[in-house]
Amino acid sequence: MTRLPHKPSFSLSKSYILFSFCLFICLIQPLRAQYSTNDKAFESRVSQSIIEKEKDYKTLEDLFDKDKKDSTKMQYLAHHANANNAFDIKSFALNALGSIYRNKTMYEKAITTYLEAEEAAITAKNDVLEVISLNMLGVVYRRMDLIKPALDYHKKAYDLASEKFRMNPDPEFEHSMAVSRNSMGNIYLTLEQYDLALKQFERSLEIEKKADNILGLAINYQNIGYALEMKGLLNKALENYFISLDYNEQMDSDIGRVICDNAIAHVYIKQEQYEEALNLLKEAHETALKAGDQYYITETYLTTGITQIKLKQYTEAEKNLKTGLQLSRAYQFKTFTADALLHLAELQSLTGDYKTAYENFKESKLTEDSVSNDRNLNYVNDLIIQYEHESKNNQIKELSDENEIVKNKLERNKKLFWYTAILISLFTTMIIIIIRHRQVKQEKQIITLEQDMLRSQMNPHFIFNSLNSIKLYIINNDKEKAVYYLNKFSKLIRKILIASTEKEMSLEEELDTMRLYINIENIRFQNEINFKIKVDDGINISNIKVPSLILQPFLENALWHGLSSKKHDKKIDLHVFKPSKDYITISIEDNGIGRKESAKINSLKVLKRKSVGIAITKARLANFSKRYGNNYTFDIEDLYNDKQRPKGTKVTLHIPLPKLAKA
Repeated sequence: MTRLPHKPSFSLSKSYILFSFCLFICLIQPLRAQYSTNDKAFESRVSQSIIEKEKDYKTLEDLFDKDKKDSTKMQYLAHHANANNAFDIKSFALNALGSIYRNKTMYEKAITTYLEAEEAAITAKNDVLEVISLNMLGVVYRRMDLIKPALDYHKKAYDLASEKFRMNPDPEFEHSMAVSRNSMGNIYLTLEQYDLALKQFERSLEIEKKADNILGLAINYQNIGYALEMKGLLNKALENYFISLDYNEQMDSDIGRVICDNAIAHVYIKQEQYEEALNLLKEAHETALKAGDQYYITETYLTTGITQIKLKQYTEAEKNLKTGLQLSRAYQFKTFTADALLHLAELQSLTGDYKTAYENFKESKLTEDSVSNDRNLNYVNDLIIQYEHESKNNQIKELSDENEIVKNKLERNKKLFWYTAILISLFTTMIIIIIRHRQVKQEKQIITLEQDMLRSQMNPHFIFNSLNSIKLYIINNDKEKAVYYLNKFSKLIRKILIASTEKEMSLEEELDTMRLYINIENIRFQNEINFKIKVDDGINISNIKVPSLILQPFLENALWHGLSSKKHDKKIDLHVFKPSKDYITISIEDNGIGRKESAKINSLKVLKRKSVGIAITKARLANFSKRYGNNYTFDIEDLYNDKQRPKGTKVTLHIPLPKLAKA
């Protein structure tokens, strides 16, 4: 007898299945809602990438580049990749999510997400994505002022990328090396090693230019600008900031605009362009609020407050600085906290609240010391040295490997070595000959200058006119004056002849010679010229050396261009003084007709007096100065009275002194 199924039992089983199905629907529906994007095209791309088990980073970047800033889409991508064991895609999505959290100042969450991305990349054996995760972890820690772990992650990323790049020159490895170098540069900035930082940024920039990576270019130009600003090169810094801003405009990056606007505003503050800085900061503040990045919102509040202090808008400044301080404490931006307290102390000092100012200043210093402690700068320095040492060791290892290959060719290269040695010897000999030739040429030039100088001093017109003047005294039977001036003339000629054999003489001898020269010339001026020499106290003119007869051309110009056309009250004042330990200064001032009027008179003369004395003097002074650390200088100044009429000319000559000269 066949038994029929028990009806009540069948109904119970059916009800149980129906209940279970309903329960499953209830549980799955929220899950579907959680990972729904309402973008069918995106979901289709996700499915396609998972089906094809896409591993190539560049392909994933092309597929999801426009979706990387959407946290819902990246969560969807990460979830479905994980469910299908597509770990390459999961790592890509988690790296994008980590960047979203980082830019929203959710640093702990960003770190957790990047670590998951690194783990997924290691599981997938995807070196490119692993390097990216390591670099991103370094960036987050650097944002948090935790330089030690930041450097650890960037160094690990660089070592892995450079090792893999040697085996497989994938552009993504090279790009990651650029990111690591840029981050190393930022750490050098923290250590205030600006030149080392610039080298890192410039190397990174080369890679980014090669790849035409606009984001990388924007970041590097921004960092180069900051390093230049810290070195005090404000105009060059601005150039780089504006280049970075242009790239950020091309990318339509709000965060990039905020960073550049804040940087440019800092330079404007240093250039005392406070209104321009404030206008720029208002725009930056609105953009920062729109982007929702608390790091740059905080920075904008603080920079605005600093600018308002400069503009004496104390109420608004206090409000912005306190808001910035509140945010920096909430998000643990220790550097910003120290800055906010310092500038609040400055503001309170200006408004007379000295007690609060002192408390804020003290807290600022404690916070700053805490930041320095956290950074463990000694550790960082050691690591950088270690990093450089390891890089050198890697290079040495590569050279050692190459040496094994070269060793087999050493015998063939012996001839090349000897040929090279002979060429180097010939080249060295040629250089020695050229140097010696230049020395001989210079010595010849000095001799020529001395000869020209002698000819200038022994001017036939001067000798002829002087003798004629003495002859006139003899004709007039004025024996005393004739003998007096003949004696002076013979002394002058003897001094000139002695000076022609010596490159330099004491300033005392030079001044004596100039007295004789003016005495002789004064005969033709009927002794109308009042010539005075003044030497300041404390100057030992017998110990100071000057080129021989160096002052004569200036006195000659004063006589013949300044005083010869003047009728009465003719003066020349020579003053020796020492404004600094490196120079002796000699001024020659006449009360003649001035250079412009003299030039007019000279242009009307049929026989023009050609003066080459000043040109020769310049060349002699240039040669004389080569022996000292300083160069000679001289100025010619036209003097005017209250009615702006010429009242003479003043020559100021600065002659360098040796370090051991005592005056």
